Amino acid sequence: MHSIDKRILNLLVIVVLTCMSFVWTFWIFHLPIQWFTIASVASVRIIASIAIFKDFSLSWSKVTQKTFLMKSLVYMAAFCVYAPFYYGKLRLSFMLSELFLYLFLINFLMYTYYMLANRSHVTKEKKLVIYGAGKAGLKLAEEFRDSVYKIRYFVDDNKKLQKRSIDAVRIISKDILKQKMQTSTYDLLLIAIPSASAKKRNAIYEELKPFFNEIKILPALEDILSDTFLSNQLKNITVEDLLARHPQDLDKAKISAFIHDKVVLITGAGGSIGSEIVRQCLKYNAKKLILVDHSEFNLYQIMEESQSDKLVPIMQSVLNEELFKNVFAQYRPNIVVHAAAYKHVPLVEANPKEGILNNILGTKICIDLAIQYAVGTFILISTDKAVRPTNVMGATKRVCELYAQNVSSPKTQIVAVRFGNVLGSSGSVIPKFKAQIEKGGPITVTHPDITRYFMLIPEACELVLQTGAIGKSGELFILDMGEPVKIVDLAQKMIELSGKNDIAIEFIGLRAGEKLYEELLMNESDKKTQYASIMVAHKTEYPVEKLVADIEELFTCRDKLAQLKKIVPEFHHHP
Repeated sequence: MHSIDKRILNLLVIVVLTCMSFVWTFWIFHLPIQWFTIASVASVRIIASIAIFKDFSLSWSKVTQKTFLMKSLVYMAAFCVYAPFYYGKLRLSFMLSELFLYLFLINFLMYTYYMLANRSHVTKEKKLVIYGAGKAGLKLAEEFRDSVYKIRYFVDDNKKLQKRSIDAVRIISKDILKQKMQTSTYDLLLIAIPSASAKKRNAIYEELKPFFNEIKILPALEDILSDTFLSNQLKNITVEDLLARHPQDLDKAKISAFIHDKVVLITGAGGSIGSEIVRQCLKYNAKKLILVDHSEFNLYQIMEESQSDKLVPIMQSVLNEELFKNVFAQYRPNIVVHAAAYKHVPLVEANPKEGILNNILGTKICIDLAIQYAVGTFILISTDKAVRPTNVMGATKRVCELYAQNVSSPKTQIVAVRFGNVLGSSGSVIPKFKAQIEKGGPITVTHPDITRYFMLIPEACELVLQTGAIGKSGELFILDMGEPVKIVDLAQKMIELSGKNDIAIEFIGLRAGEKLYEELLMNESDKKTQYASIMVAHKTEYPVEKLVADIEELFTCRDKLAQLKKIVPEFHHHP
């Protein structure tokens, strides 16, 4: 019975408002009231409303802007039906005036009911500021409408928006906000600018953190889930958010064309870089992925995570040439990404022979097999520690670069990619600092002035695949890592974000083979590619016959450091 009453009420509204708009318009134009005209127009509007908009069942408490627009269009369409019958009897100006008066009345009534029905009965106890008056900011404001938070201001850097308002909430600049908050702090700041760079988010966080009890941030634009409330995607700021690069020239179409429907072999597939390459290749729809890793646990983890029938796990070392040869012969990969390597500087310093064999011999075997089986593209993952190396690990990776640049490969494009630290990789400082913070400290830093380059693993890996798509044999690519970060500043920021401000930082001295500053370029001849995030280094010529002989001697000689220095003259060992 209730639903019947509601339907009748909705239809009565059309009749009553039609009568009101016509009576008012007749009065304005000083004309006698024509009840037949009113009744016939009301009938057409009821029919149009039922047939097109299902107005009889419309929930006025759930209306949206789309509802208002569609309703207006329906009645304008109805106007086109009845207007010709009255043209000549009534002036067009009369009919248009009545139509717009009717639209005003019905939309005003709906909006008023909507506002009354949706009044929030929650006490607004807390103060909220939203940084960003774009789509994300407006959506968050709508979702926080019924919360305990009262939106005090929108903040936006667009000067055209400043001094305007949204639903009676002013849009102001960051500087004005800071002036207003000199004497008090607010409860929550939402940074709703998902398209902004990490540098900008970092600057906003640093400037405004003294004024807020809590700061939350939306993820980057590409990570936002469109089918979920934005408020559910807000998160506390992490050091990864502040250091993320999000390169703007990522060419996903180029990567997709490179990976789509290809057989890709990935060495070190269970490691930090290798596993992300697996994820990216699945995302870009590779035909089959051959995952090579000597670690049973790492291989198990990536297989369990991916749950794809495209994956083929191969549990073996790249040093076992005969077994590895069978893998190439059986699967005939189109692309090889060589991520298998020992990368931890102090461990390789303590085990130089193993580091040389795994990194150099493993890479040489992989490249030679790729050439033998006519693999289309071979990508070597290198490191910034290969530039003027001061440790064995960096020197071994430089030898790998030299071999990749100079080996003859008529059917295989062999490229190397050099980049710095990736956030969250095994053995990197961020997981180590997090563990030390959880234990209550102290955080141990080797030197007050030590700096490093950082990049998110997904960003680095997508750019790696992009270099494979554009690379030509012998090219050595360098990823733009932005500005280097002081490790002590990174430690201080992680302490601050954890809320445990009593944690101390201790300096323990540089470890064996460790530099204060890492480099990415060797000389001024390095140049940019078509992408600002990717540069290509000047090729270092090294006759391949001599290089092969020198490498063979490295495997057999007693003084391996001296032989490394012979192959890499810029290697200055810091034991």
